[in-house]
Amino acid sequence: MTAPRLTPLQWLICAIAALGFAFDIYEVLMAPLVVGPAIAEITGFKPGTPDFNFWVGTFFWVPALVGGAFGLLGGYLTDRFGRRRVLVWSILIYALSAMAAGFVTNIEMLLLLRSTTYIGVFVEFVAAVAWLAEIFPDGKQRERALGWTQAFSSVGGVMATGAYALAVTYGHSFPEIAGGHSAWRYTLISGMIPALPLIVIRPFLPESPAWMEKRAAGTLRRPSIAALFSPELRRTTIVTTLMFAFAYGAAFGAIQQMPRIVPSLPEVRALAGPQQQQTASLVQGYQEVGGLIGRIALALLAVRIVSRRRLIRVFQIPGLIVVPFVFFYFATHSLEATKWGMLFAGLFTVGQMSFWGN
Repeated sequence: MTAPRLTPLQWLICAIAALGFAFDIYEVLMAPLVVGPAIAEITGFKPGTPDFNFWVGTFFWVPALVGGAFGLLGGYLTDRFGRRRVLVWSILIYALSAMAAGFVTNIEMLLLLRSTTYIGVFVEFVAAVAWLAEIFPDGKQRERALGWTQAFSSVGGVMATGAYALAVTYGHSFPEIAGGHSAWRYTLISGMIPALPLIVIRPFLPESPAWMEKRAAGTLRRPSIAALFSPELRRTTIVTTLMFAFAYGAAFGAIQQMPRIVPSLPEVRALAGPQQQQTASLVQGYQEVGGLIGRIALALLAVRIVSRRRLIRVFQIPGLIVVPFVFFYFATHSLEATKWGMLFAGLFTVGQMSFWGN
């Protein structure tokens, strides 16, 4: 049996969700590109020094931890205030936070605004997935809607690398900010873009019918977190949480570190600073294209491979081989090999993110 066709309203909802997913990752994947230059400019610490590395590490774990905590709270907020309202406000929060971060003059304020950016991103993801799942009651339609809209997350990654490359190349002709033409500032400010179409489209967005029906009937009840650890759910909760954590560990602990590794490659080391940053952006672009291919593959395979275990193994088993090899060998010997290695690392790692979202 084929899934029913989408209505114009469902197409609009998918478009808004895709926009949200794209800019979720756009905001997150600015970090590997901008964090090093931003720390060096604001603090004066030289790359590789203990103080510099301390702040780099802090910018990778504090915003993610804060965002994750609020993502958990986002589940409550979406039940309390509705999917559409929370989705809209979370996008506005991260867009405004990203823009403000481009004007900071001290490192603590930059950390605060990156944390509020992550809060908006994580809450938006929760609201968008819940909203889409309830808008599409048909199982096949729901799988396709979630798979294809999440594929736009990697489009956001490609856009982030492109925006940074443009800022590095043409930043000298942009308006001066804080006494200079820093590419990282222009890249952060560009995070305001998703708020603009949202303000125009918001009045046309419907609320989730399932949520409205439960609210009207007075049956809107949120189960406790303890219910996830009941005897019938405990194993699934623990195993899924660990696998999700490992998938994100590969992303934050390895893949997102590549822009800091690229300048140390033999072919890149002798280049001028802006050229090194352009090259790092190019390598991240390969990774994001790989991630996009992985998400598209997931969307296609999700409706063809019935077994969820078999589906996730399509990405995990090759990823366990490719990712260590890329960082152990390619990333220390060859720029060309690193580019292609990161494409496949992105494919097998980022493809898993859409699996867990589904």
